[in-house]
Amino acid sequence: MIYKVLFQPTKDENPVRERTQSIYIEADSSIAARAAVEEKTPYNIELIQELTGDFLEYEKKSDDFHITEL
Repeated sequence: MIYKVLFQPTKDENPVRERTQSIYIEADSSIAARAAVEEKTPYNIELIQELTGDFLEYEKKSDDFHITEL
């Protein structure tokens, strides 16, 4: 499954909406996605969203869409 992970670049600062970034990862579950991001990045995770159906197709149309390998 494909997940969109919304995050802040660092855990040292309070979250600010304007600094929220996103990556797309492939994982078996949202729990596995969270574990992979927490283990391999310094990111402060805000939200993990499973992308399926029309939501996935919409995101694929974006120039920023690419699966991040962790």
